[in-house]
Amino acid sequence: MTAAVLAIDGGNSKTDVVLIAADGRLLAHVRGPGSSPHKLGGAGCFTLLEQLVAQARSEAAVDADAGAGVAEVAAVYLAGADLPREIVDLQSRLSQLGWAPKAYVENDTFALLRTGTDSPDAVAVVCGAGINCVGVRADGEQVRFPALGRSSGDWGGGWQLGEEALWAAARDEDGRGEPTVLSARVAAWFGLGSAAAVGEAMHFDDVSSERLVELAPLVLQASVEGDPVARAVVDHLVDEITLLAVAALRRLDLLGRPADVVLGGGVIASRDPVLLPGIRARLAAAAPLAVPRVVDDPPVLGAALAGLDLLSAPADAYRRLRESGLTLR
Repeated sequence: MTAAVLAIDGGNSKTDVVLIAADGRLLAHVRGPGSSPHKLGGAGCFTLLEQLVAQARSEAAVDADAGAGVAEVAAVYLAGADLPREIVDLQSRLSQLGWAPKAYVENDTFALLRTGTDSPDAVAVVCGAGINCVGVRADGEQVRFPALGRSSGDWGGGWQLGEEALWAAARDEDGRGEPTVLSARVAAWFGLGSAAAVGEAMHFDDVSSERLVELAPLVLQASVEGDPVARAVVDHLVDEITLLAVAALRRLDLLGRPADVVLGGGVIASRDPVLLPGIRARLAAAAPLAVPRVVDDPPVLGAALAGLDLLSAPADAYRRLRESGLTLR
């Protein structure tokens, strides 16, 4: 047998691979480590994906004979598939694998968008380890951002919150900045005596700078407690998320009519009592017809729904898929 849909969401921290039957039944769900090609390279990304797909097809008893396809559609959404040349390269690698007659690669923010709405007019902002935004319009027009970090005008995400926490803590300690509870908390998190010691440890690679993302919850908690430094960082993030959403709506000419704004990723999905109300309030002021929708379901659900879209699946298949257990993290 083959499945109807092979759906993949390859993020920075984890990868979900699912196989879906034509009627929406979940046949297999495998989770592995992050597969972003920015971290692993294109070859490393697909080496990992091949391993996870093999596990999924074994779990689902999908034909594993040499040359046999896995599904009718392979919908592969990857963090790091940002620029056209990246997508061309990744699409070429995918096409060589023969997983499905219809197989495509797209940025994982589109999977979040499809998870959160059925509307043809919508934008999505993801704020997890990083930050990104995409949008679609009913006539097929799309908008996206390069999402390369500061070099492409981006600020935000869990890693950025962590970097700001360490920066503010170091300046508190040496007298250049305002007092903040983050100083002690950042040092304690890494089991070191000071924020300066944390910075030194990262400088010498004794502590990976990738672990800065672990500090994001500390910033959010300190903000809730009223720490002015942490609150300023969270307010900045509110601004950036809102700016992305409004810019996408404007570029799609959707500011003048109702459109969904899907909000997801680990930082947003935490439903922080300062961050989320701030986004809602500023979005209401800048785009009063926009409808914010916070997504808790994993983006691989959106990848699977998009696969069913290509198959013109019946309504019952969508309902069964949404009830399948993919809502569980």
